[in-house]
Amino acid sequence: VNKLAIVSISNALPEDISCLAANRMLAFAAYGSKIATIARGKEVVHTYDGHSGEVHLLLPLGDHLVSVDRDNILVVWDVQTEEEYLRLEPDPQVFGISAVMHPSTYMNKVLLGSRQGPLQLWNLKTGKLLFTFKGWASEVTCLQQAPAVDVVGVGLQSGSVFLHNIKVDETLMKFHQDWGPVTCISFRTDGPAVMATGSSLGHIALWDLHDRKLLAQMRDTHAAAVAGATFIHNEPLLLTTAGDNAIKVWVFESAGGSPRLLRERCGHSAPPTSIRHHGQDGFNILSAGQDGTLQSFSVVHDRFNKSLGRGSINKKKSKKKGLKLDTMKLPPICAFASETARQSDWDGIVSCHRGFVSVSTWSFLRGSMGSHRLEPEGMKRDRTDPTTATAVTVSPCGNFAIIGLSSGHVNVYNLQSGLPRGSFGSPTAHGGPVRAVALDLLGQMAVSVGGDLALRVWGFKSRALLHETLLPAAPGGAILHRDSGLLAVWCDDLSVLVFDVEIKKIVRVLNGHGAQITDATFSPDGRWLLTASMDRSVRTWDLPSGWYIDVLAVSSPVVSLSMSPTGDYLATALSDHLGIYLWSNRSMYTHVSLRPLPADYEPRTEALPGGASHVSHFHTHLPSHLSFNSIKSPLCPSQHVSHSLTHSLPPRSPTRSIANSETKEVRRWCWLPPPPSFAVPLAMPPPPGTLSMALCAIRKAQIPNAATKVVQLGHLNPKSEFSRSLEEAWESNDFSGPLRELSSLAPGTVESELRALGPAWGGSPVLLAAFLRSALHGLRSRGNFQLLQAQLALFLKLHLRELSEHEEVVRELAQVSAAHEDTWAEVQHLMLHTLCVLGYTRSALF
Repeated sequence: VNKLAIVSISNALPEDISCLAANRMLAFAAYGSKIATIARGKEVVHTYDGHSGEVHLLLPLGDHLVSVDRDNILVVWDVQTEEEYLRLEPDPQVFGISAVMHPSTYMNKVLLGSRQGPLQLWNLKTGKLLFTFKGWASEVTCLQQAPAVDVVGVGLQSGSVFLHNIKVDETLMKFHQDWGPVTCISFRTDGPAVMATGSSLGHIALWDLHDRKLLAQMRDTHAAAVAGATFIHNEPLLLTTAGDNAIKVWVFESAGGSPRLLRERCGHSAPPTSIRHHGQDGFNILSAGQDGTLQSFSVVHDRFNKSLGRGSINKKKSKKKGLKLDTMKLPPICAFASETARQSDWDGIVSCHRGFVSVSTWSFLRGSMGSHRLEPEGMKRDRTDPTTATAVTVSPCGNFAIIGLSSGHVNVYNLQSGLPRGSFGSPTAHGGPVRAVALDLLGQMAVSVGGDLALRVWGFKSRALLHETLLPAAPGGAILHRDSGLLAVWCDDLSVLVFDVEIKKIVRVLNGHGAQITDATFSPDGRWLLTASMDRSVRTWDLPSGWYIDVLAVSSPVVSLSMSPTGDYLATALSDHLGIYLWSNRSMYTHVSLRPLPADYEPRTEALPGGASHVSHFHTHLPSHLSFNSIKSPLCPSQHVSHSLTHSLPPRSPTRSIANSETKEVRRWCWLPPPPSFAVPLAMPPPPGTLSMALCAIRKAQIPNAATKVVQLGHLNPKSEFSRSLEEAWESNDFSGPLRELSSLAPGTVESELRALGPAWGGSPVLLAAFLRSALHGLRSRGNFQLLQAQLALFLKLHLRELSEHEEVVRELAQVSAAHEDTWAEVQHLMLHTLCVLGYTRSALF
């Protein structure tokens, strides 16, 4: 509460959360008909599944949890064992449960409110109804324990609030608010007898319980119904939340006055419509939403977020009459631009509002709306003119703003004084609405794109027309990369035109989207162009080659996107999501092969963070009595989870020894003593590795030609256990045995066994193919990754020439190669993700 900073974020649940409750140790969240218990603010340790309808009420009660669903079924759960302790099913036509609470000092008792109005007191231990209160002929919306024992605050659908003594069944006080149903009740506990009640209109009423009168009104505390209002225990602080995506802390500085806003954390209450990075460090993202507010979000930490507020037609008058007058509010922002060059001296942000001709200015450092309103002088007098502002940009020096209007005018304003400084064209720059305006890096050339299919380049100082290009279709918008002088224009024919401002020529035409293009952004070096479309895809184009190199498919259309000036993040805003999603640029951390994608390439839809598709195994069942002996090692092979990848159990040095055994053999060849002879009975197979040790002296012998009469001694040697296991696996198609046997051998023995698979050493092409099939099985099972890579590398080093001589072996090798690429891509992704998280933790948090 002191900083409103995020302490922890839990794992995602499969469905949307319908209600929350918490005690000292655990948090309970209901989703659908199930309830999850979250420990340490992250792990789901228990799940309760017994309701048939959606759970909408939760009440922790000691070691038990009370839950109520939409089917009017009340269940009491044992928190640790997840078992049902009690189930009540009252008739919903007689007593439909709408509120539940535990009266203080009433052991094993709960008080239930109903949609019909009466209240009931139940003993959950015995499952008996103790008393029924007749109520006040209105639905009970909330129940709250008062600081005094036996006294309960009851909020009704009619807007009335009653303080009722449940011990003697007597109403002590009655209050009424005219703002609709009472959504929440809270009592102040730090001294003054004050009660706060919330309403569905976003207002909060403060009541003096001593004088039994209204103390103060907190109007428009939130833009939606107040979901919760809680006084912090023994502190003059009121915490409020609502459906407008905001949480606020109010402080009471005097006993009889209204509170003031102390701190808040808020986002958009409606989906954002346009986002852009602000500044060259890429730390801040400006976002304009359908709720009419302009917000700044930090990619570093939430404490740097701030709201610049909502635009007002007359800022001074709105302060006098109250900011919440609808006549003073400006409509949502449809386009904006910002520059940091002179933001410490005057306003550096300008914005166009839907249906308004005037353009407002904003100060990023002050976090508020500016003092200037930029609009044509003639239109100030004629309020019936339907002209609106449609496009805006700010000069790189931060001194000027260029505004495009629906009438075709393009005007220039000075941001320091707010005065007009000329216009382009005579009398208008375009014969239709202006879709986009831009200014080059040096402030010498301005570009305007109009609905008359014309792209025009103007001299900024002379205001003269320098060049004109006709577009093949009506433009939807444009964005300029100032460093390279490239202007991307997206048109209604679903094409994107890249125009070079310096040579004044269209240099690229990009086609591929299947629906209306909504926005575009350049990479910092100007080599990539990223475009978003209503077909729910974000496509990446390599401009030097004109290739379509990457695509990102999401569940909802991307309405706006912005690449950070440092190139490490892509920010996207989706049509039906309140948040801004950040995507990491993998090319910043590793080498990425940029290959053109086919035109009919179908991408896989990426699941958004926090979505249910991210949750497969999210349960972590913790027993009531945990000991370290009961926890298995994470390296235990029996704990291997499907679709996961495990590292090898052997230490690092044996794995290296296997991969480098050929090098070690060459180094020690000059001083290797003669091998000992082994007296092995013919009926018994030699021990693993014995075969190659006995033939160590002739390893480097060369066979002159295929017609030689020299006997290949390898054909006379008996097969080892590993070779026989490979032959059996080839026939039974079960390759887990050979891999397990090979993993148990010493590094030197592994080299001997793999060498003996070759035809020159007593092996055969079938054994080579069988080992490749076993390696393919190991790659697909995702186990012993490091050890299998070392064994496979040594095998290829020993038999690479022999593998290419047999067609069946080549087919097996191709399958192994494909599986190896897929597995390594997954490993590389996991490693990069880990490195990014560690780097962020090291640099940002500490």
